[in-house]
Amino acid sequence: QVQLVESGGGLVQAGGSLRLSCVASGRTFSHYVVCWFRQAPEKEREFVGTISRSGRSTYYADSVKGRFTISRDNAKNTVYLQMNSLKPEDTAVYYCAGDYTYSLPTTSDKYDYWGQGTQVTVSS
Repeated sequence: QVQLVESGGGLVQAGGSLRLSCVASGRTFSHYVVCWFRQAPEKEREFVGTISRSGRSTYYADSVKGRFTISRDNAKNTVYLQMNSLKPEDTAVYYCAGDYTYSLPTTSDKYDYWGQGTQVTVSS
């Protein structure tokens, strides 16, 4: 099994940037697709974006496309979520999740391994 730990959250003004990290330990990280989800207060968890095992393929929610970028460094067992042009509606707890698959699932039920989450707050 794989353990995931997110970091990099914080408070930022609208229009600013943050980079989240998801560090994995355990089994071979490069065998896992990694996805970012977020959950705002009183809202359901929503898909943000996902990255393939090699890092060559990514897929994003329409709400973040063009502003957020996911990348990974398998040598460092780390996936990154670069968030630019942040908006107040991006405020949420951000989670990374991993799955041993060749596809790019976008629903949370497809992911077996989860981090504890990191809070991102965007002020207006």
